[in-house]
Amino acid sequence: MIRQELVARQLDEAIAAQFEVGRRLRVLDIGLGEGNQALRLVRAGHQVTGLESDPALLDVVRGALEQEPEGIRERFRIVPGDGQDTGAHFLPGTFDVVLCHSVLSESRDPESTLAGLARVLDAGGLLSLVIPNVAARAMRAGRAADWEATLAALAASEDSDRTLRLDPLTSLLTRIGAPLERWYGVGVFCADDAPAEEAALDAEERAARVDPYRAVATSLHLCGVRG
Repeated sequence: MIRQELVARQLDEAIAAQFEVGRRLRVLDIGLGEGNQALRLVRAGHQVTGLESDPALLDVVRGALEQEPEGIRERFRIVPGDGQDTGAHFLPGTFDVVLCHSVLSESRDPESTLAGLARVLDAGGLLSLVIPNVAARAMRAGRAADWEATLAALAASEDSDRTLRLDPLTSLLTRIGAPLERWYGVGVFCADDAPAEEAALDAEERAARVDPYRAVATSLHLCGVRG
């Protein structure tokens, strides 16, 4: 899917900007899901820990790992749990990179979740957040002239948690010691499940980093750096 490829390219860019080439990183993936980004990173040589609370998704990841060479399996650790549990599982400064992709909106307390993620980051570590762009959730329905869905999305946007918007999150990242370093849009033009065709990827990548396009993407990708 184009969404996964876009996030992967943006994450690679953020990692390249923060760490020396060839460094083997300690990565934590909160809300592992089907393990797309985690598997990609462990194949690249990094040490990855995945935290996931859904037993069915854990089975999916374990099944995928069984198909990997032994060296990759040895670098991938799976821990049952969610983003609220980082303090119970990990010491401060344990990881170089923490991924929190598309799960923060499900957190009981996004602010404490993010504070916990920043706590387990080492100095200079990268915090990668992917969140739904609630401020622009009516855009896709409006472009399709589905006015009933557009009005419903506008109403939902007005009622949504103000914490999960760019400006409040920027302030929050500063308060927890991982200020925003860069941010991207994910899905400016294409639906999340669109095929990852090269022309579409090129257009999305260019639009993902410039205003006003990135501000109306389906999701936002925020990268903070631990001070």
